[in-house]
Formats: sequence, C-alpha cells, structure tokens
Amino acid sequence: MNPEVYGLSPLEEKLGYTFQDQTLLINALTHKSFANENPGLRREDNERLEFVGDAVLSLIISHYLYKKYQELNEGALSKIRANLVNENGLASIAAKIGLGTYLFLGKGEEGTGGREKVSLISDALEAVIAGIYLDRGMRSATQVVLAHFKDMIEEAVEQKHPFDFKTTFQEICQERFGRLPEYHLKRTSGPDHNRLFVMELTVNGEVLGVGNGRNKKEAQQQAAMQALEKIKKVHRTEAGRAGTKRAT
Repeated sequence: MNPEVYGLSPLEEKLGYTFQDQTLLINALTHKSFANENPGLRREDNERLEFVGDAVLSLIISHYLYKKYQELNEGALSKIRANLVNENGLASIAAKIGLGTYLFLGKGEEGTGGREKVSLISDALEAVIAGIYLDRGMRSATQVVLAHFKDMIEEAVEQKHPFDFKTTFQEICQERFGRLPEYHLKRTSGPDHNRLFVMELTVNGEVLGVGNGRNKKEAQQQAAMQALEKIKKVHRTEAGRAGTKRAT
C-alpha cells in the first residue's frame, strides 16, 4: 500500500519514520467517525492502537526519565511523566507535525473542526506511536518518541506545570506586556451532546491565539498553546536579529 496514494509521505518525513506496513499508519489516522461512515472500506479505527500507544509512550518516557534523571525521586518522576503523557502534551507535539491534516474523519467531525481538536490529535499521535512499535519494535518507537519529545521532557523537568498552557502564558504575558491575556468566546457549534467551543485569546486587542475544544477550558488551553508558539517565534526572530547586529 503506497503512502503517496493517501498523501502520507510528508507525514512520514515529519515523523522521521517510514512504515513497512502502511496499513498501521492508515489505521492510526482513522477516526471512528470515518470508519463508521465508510463500512465498505473495512477500515479499522485508531482506538485499539491508541490503547497500545498510551502504554508504549508511558514506558519510553518512564525509562528515559529513570536513566537520565537519577537524582529525581519517584514522586517527581511521576509528576513529570504526567505532564508529558496527557492530552495537552501530546496535542502540542501533534500540532507541530501537523498531524490533524492527515486524519481520516467523518463528515460530522470534519464539520466541527475535528482536525484541530486536542482530544482527536492527541489520540491519533498515541495511535501512530503504537503503529511504529508494532511495525518495527520498541527501538524504533523509542527513537521517534525521543526525537519529538526530548525538548519537551527537558522543559518538563525544569518546570512544574509546563503543559498548563494557560498558566504558563499568563506568566509570560505579565512579564512581557505587564497585563493579563483576555479570552473571548468566538462561537459554538455542533449538537448539545458534542458541542465545540472556539475561544480567542487577545493581548492589548491583538489576537495571539484561537483554540477549540469540547468545553471552554479546553479551548482556552489550545488558544494559549498557539499564543505561546507565536511568542516563541517572535523571541527567536528577535534573538536572531540581535545576533546579526553583534556580528556586524
């Protein structure tokens, strides 16, 4: 099964991994809404892979923390792992590689912004990790996970709550702008049982992040995550300009 048929080769490049069994990758990207709407394809959705991926990811992160940070006790290790292996931590990695772009979604999920939902992209990332593990084993899975999570692990060790994006951005906002960010409900959509909230984050009237989620809190977290990425890009640009001036 050629990944180019589904346009998945760019995703493999971003992952830094090429699947031997492409079916594993395709299933990992298949949401149950798509499988239910296309029974003729006999496509397995990613829920079972997600189950395996959660365990594989936890083991890889636990082993890495245990080996590298021997000065940390069990309580500290557990807290750091919890800050990494959760929806927000996973969604941050998934967003960086644009995982949502490659998901197979049903019309309902597509219409309610499923490609950007924290829950969907975090679950899909766990499923992809499981796919890599089942494709070539733990060594390959470990290489891919650490390639994408290593910087985040270091941040998690340095900070107590690195993936409470709202709190982290609030602290940066006060330091950088001398004021707190504001969150505004932009719109809601979907039926009552599957509501999607879209929140907008502004500072001094400028929109720095837009997030969506199953509730306002989740949408605010995603908006803060987007705002943090924007602030980091600005900081890197400013640092690069400063370095260029010093060089000249």
